[in-house]
Amino acid sequence: MAGIAIGDRLRIGAIMAGHQVRSMLTAYASPFYRWRFSAGAPERLIVAPQDLRTADPIIAADFYTGHFALAGAAIDVGGKSPFSAPPPSPDWQRALHGFGWLRHMRAADTDLTRLHARALITDWIEDYGGWDPVAWAPEVVARRLISWFSHSPLILRGADIGFYRRFMRSLARQVRYLIRTADEAPDGVGRMVAVIALCHAGLCMSGRQRLMRQAARWLDDELVRQVLPDGGHLSRNPEAVVVLLLELLPLRQTFAARDVAPSSALMSAIDRMMPMLRFFRHDDGALAHFNGMGPTYPDVLATLLAYDETRGAPVLNASYSGYQRLEAGDTVVIVDTGAPPPPTVSREAHAGCLSFEMSASGQRIIVNCGVPAFGSAQWRAVSRATAAHSTATLDDTSSCRFASNALVLKTLGPVMLSGPRTVSVERQDADVVSLAASHDGYRSDFGIIHERRMAVSPDGRRVEGEDVFSAVGGGSGNPPYAVRFHLHPLVRASRTRDHNRVILAPLHGASWEFYAGGADVAIEESVYLGGLDGPRRSEQIVLHGRCRHAPRVNWRLQRIDPKRQAAGRAADADELPLDAEPDASEPADMSAPEDNGNDGGDGGRGDGGGNSGGTA
Repeated sequence: MAGIAIGDRLRIGAIMAGHQVRSMLTAYASPFYRWRFSAGAPERLIVAPQDLRTADPIIAADFYTGHFALAGAAIDVGGKSPFSAPPPSPDWQRALHGFGWLRHMRAADTDLTRLHARALITDWIEDYGGWDPVAWAPEVVARRLISWFSHSPLILRGADIGFYRRFMRSLARQVRYLIRTADEAPDGVGRMVAVIALCHAGLCMSGRQRLMRQAARWLDDELVRQVLPDGGHLSRNPEAVVVLLLELLPLRQTFAARDVAPSSALMSAIDRMMPMLRFFRHDDGALAHFNGMGPTYPDVLATLLAYDETRGAPVLNASYSGYQRLEAGDTVVIVDTGAPPPPTVSREAHAGCLSFEMSASGQRIIVNCGVPAFGSAQWRAVSRATAAHSTATLDDTSSCRFASNALVLKTLGPVMLSGPRTVSVERQDADVVSLAASHDGYRSDFGIIHERRMAVSPDGRRVEGEDVFSAVGGGSGNPPYAVRFHLHPLVRASRTRDHNRVILAPLHGASWEFYAGGADVAIEESVYLGGLDGPRRSEQIVLHGRCRHAPRVNWRLQRIDPKRQAAGRAADADELPLDAEPDASEPADMSAPEDNGNDGGDGGRGDGGGNSGGTA
């Protein structure tokens, strides 16, 4: 862990020590440990929670033919059990043992699919009912319990007494196991889902009132800790909000079905998280790609938004989560203005401080590269680098440092070890919505503070920005910078004849003109990872310069009048407070932030920078 600040090193060491102590105290695979969970099956199941995820009976038919497509991979097992087949990927293996695919079989709900579901569960009990490091990982056990509870009508309808008893004994054993291992689930969403599974166990199984009360109290503690006051998640990952709502909404219904009042913490968390979905949502329905957010599944998002009783406008200032939303006309700009999350929930966090995404007229224009839903660790590592975001990088270096030590990776996963410590934000909601923010992620390595100022005109037809690189703390270096604007794959970029401007032509909606002053403008290759169809080629605009030679670079996005566009000319500038032509010597007319008082510790240097995001 060389190169990490002493405070960060001590914190990581303490977390790792805690994991090692708990591992020594619980010999999960030993016969004695397994014996502790071997008795006391419930007499019956009282209620089946709802599964909000979309189901397809055609997929159930594929299962019957031996074709199992899960988590982005597929295999054909023929007439054999999928549990005896070599898994094509770790994600596929976890999805198989999580049994979420039962929803497709319940959608078919025929005598044949019920028989097939019971046969597959029997195979699992026989082959993996004892213990397995993957099948019995706490987060996988939690997913399996929720699936078995939710789809128990499919599983048990028409079952013989022998299967019924085996199924109930296995349920009880897994519940007791999870009671003792839930806090070993990965911190964040994994641990929350484990606690939710225990709440379902207390509600769905007969004679489990004590477990229900204990799990409900544990859930309240996790909700208070993980769900921030503005509705965001502690990990700062928008996808965490989606996943938790998919689990918390059915849990609320299960409480109601048992005539038990949900806690105020549960109700409050749901009420806060719903507006955050709208906060991250672009006009085309997709969620912004920040800190691990992958593809948006429209059916899932539509289902969740149907539960939003207020249906109000999204919040604009999510300061607790570290995000800002600038909105005018039909233009939306979402900006990451937060420091890294705590290390224990940073396994998917990105080095994208001050990056932004922009959409207009139902089309995303500027994006971050995003994260593939499934796939190689290499793509995920690339997507976390600063260069994969629409912000500035210095000397092809990320503003955060990620774990690379083998012991840390094995114990904690690919956590973020260090990053910006001080992120200042100043927002103005006047006629012109503006934002000024800065971070010190490059201070320790380069002695540079990166500031970004942005403003959106009242009609949403113009977005102006300014990136400033200020030397602090005696820094005397002159590192190169690259200010990146990654384009959505449906946007094509072309230079104008004078080479000073770039025309952005989206597949839908009006075209935009990009202009920058004070830096060399280049159109380079990029890659978009956040789509449902996998990685796609895309483009990016990159502004190159050096921090001391050109410490201030101004840029502008101006919507093109369709009539002017047809004539091959950009629209004349509107009479707005933002109408100054940006150049190297005259910044855009936006308020500068106050002195951020950067006297904190050193920020970390990322090891995964370079030409990530498909840069040339």
